[in-house]
Amino acid sequence: MIDSHCHLADEAFITDLSAVIDRARQAGLVHALCILAAGDKGEAERAAGAAALWSGLRTSVGVHPHKAGDFIGREDDAAALVKAELAAAPLARAIGEIGLDYHYDFAPKDTQQRVFRAQLQLARDLDLPVIIHTREAEEDTLAILRDESRGTLRGVLHCFTGTERLAEEALALGFHISFAGIVTFPKATMLRSIAPMVPADRLLCETDSPYLAPTPYRGKRNEPAWVARVVEELAMLRGVATVELQERIASNFSALFRP
Repeated sequence: MIDSHCHLADEAFITDLSAVIDRARQAGLVHALCILAAGDKGEAERAAGAAALWSGLRTSVGVHPHKAGDFIGREDDAAALVKAELAAAPLARAIGEIGLDYHYDFAPKDTQQRVFRAQLQLARDLDLPVIIHTREAEEDTLAILRDESRGTLRGVLHCFTGTERLAEEALALGFHISFAGIVTFPKATMLRSIAPMVPADRLLCETDSPYLAPTPYRGKRNEPAWVARVVEELAMLRGVATVELQERIASNFSALFRP
């Protein structure tokens, strides 16, 4: 079993990181991908500490759309920063999370778009998968992915909460779709209807911990061990055995991220 997207280097895990990792192992996790913010030295140091405790941990580095505003007028510097940090991170396997977020006004839309494009171009140059964050920005996300893909980009739309059209078009571009704890929420009816539609070889799961704990843990700090609950729910929605789906998702993760 895997957690394809977590923030294990977040300050939320400082006091009990070792116990969190022990619970992940006991739950059967083989790998987890820890998402790091480019330029955050504290996160990088905490990720190194987590990796020392867990040989199955891998990382990804990117400039999140919330931080794109730091690069107004020098958007290419965002990709240069990510490139430098990837070179210094032997456990890095992807670029991300990157993308567009129009829900908050943390960075101008045009700046977000240019920072996003610069990192997609870097991913093509380095032949690395990308981890896409998109919120209230489906049309622009798809337009940029279509424009920049050129048949060579690969990656995943993480913590998918979008429309059926977004899923279909992302899949047509060759991307994976990853579901987090939201798929366990009874009122997430559209998301729960999309989950069975994703081809088995394009499906991933995640916690996005410490955020978005699945039922029955809602309201608590999320952690990688609870990805088991996400897989269980996906298996139920898709009408397959949980063990079978665990194996399929683990295989998809290995094919995409080459851990």
